[in-house]
Amino acid sequence: MSKFLTKEQEQTIISAIKEAETNTSGEVRVHIEDKCKAENVLDRAKEVFAELHMHETELQNGVIVYVSTKDHKIGVWGDEGIHTKVGQHFWNDVLELMRKYFQADDYESGLRDAVLLIGEKLREHFPYQKDDVNELPDDISYGGKKDA
Repeated sequence: MSKFLTKEQEQTIISAIKEAETNTSGEVRVHIEDKCKAENVLDRAKEVFAELHMHETELQNGVIVYVSTKDHKIGVWGDEGIHTKVGQHFWNDVLELMRKYFQADDYESGLRDAVLLIGEKLREHFPYQKDDVNELPDDISYGGKKDA
């Protein structure tokens, strides 16, 4: 796996994930790998979504931000609970935001702002519940070494 983000940039993204999940029961994950293992980036995002057990959130409000670094593919996949609330137009807006930053080689800001925008929508539609637990890790997941 090539190095896409520095340790400091990773921490910025993880902090954005924690902030995005504040005041919501929703869950956000970022997954980065070298090469997309599917022809269609959304098919791969859905596969990773399942591999990370994101479909197991109680309210079906998990969202994955997927990045394939070497073949320059990005995708965002939201589980049924959040997707029915925001629709495809919102995911397209998130992707466009990321593209603008990525075209300027500013991956950290692109991921941070995408995660925070997703967090705003999650808070709007899935406010924090007093008994809410963080159902998924906040760290960035990476594709295996076999991708390199």
